[in-house]
Amino acid sequence: MNIVAMIPARYAATRFPAKLMQQLGNKTVIRHTYDNTIATGLFSDVIVVTDSEIIFNEITSNGGKAIMSKKNHESGSDRIAEAAVDLDVDIIVNVQGDEPFVQKDPLEKLLATFKEPSVQVASLMQELKDPTLIEDPNYVKVAVDRNMNSLFFSRSVIPYPRDKNISIPYYEHIGVYAFRKQALLNFTNWPMTPLEAAEKIECLRYLEYGVPLKMVLTQYMGVEIDTPEDLIKAAKLLK
Repeated sequence: MNIVAMIPARYAATRFPAKLMQQLGNKTVIRHTYDNTIATGLFSDVIVVTDSEIIFNEITSNGGKAIMSKKNHESGSDRIAEAAVDLDVDIIVNVQGDEPFVQKDPLEKLLATFKEPSVQVASLMQELKDPTLIEDPNYVKVAVDRNMNSLFFSRSVIPYPRDKNISIPYYEHIGVYAFRKQALLNFTNWPMTPLEAAEKIECLRYLEYGVPLKMVLTQYMGVEIDTPEDLIKAAKLLK
């Protein structure tokens, strides 16, 4: 299969504007993400898709590949779908630009799910144990069935522990997706759905149109840069 990684990179992030251009060690966040995605060796190509000339120049001036979006987009998946239309590709992996600690092993496991013909979309999750993070709306939670298919995604605490005596695992959804090309194109042709609009979680659109995500449990993936505090945590982890 021809497998390509695409990194949607929006400059004006709501919670932390210009977060992808923040310095993390000796590189910007977006360059860490790009370089670490290439370093996995899993992809025939790695492309940043951005609405920003600043990010475009940051990647291309350092020898990377980037494409400018032609339209405004509500989600990263919409952004890369525009660029993917004319690509000869079977599987597209959406690596969020704010995931500077991308690793090979989780992505390899993610791609392995597509050996099942029924899998159209897959994504990563990691276990959350800190009660503060479980309750933090910046951490998107996912509930899954016994076959590791997603049931729901939410910024709220799911499942809600009404019975405190039952031990329930909590999973954080990591914003790394893999799609069959047609599934991604279907997504971008569907109107935004009410749950997606309310929660601001793009993968809810798949669920509302009846497409479950195959979830892959992975070990700690590092820090996703959503807030200035996350950048401080990432700097400590980098050291």
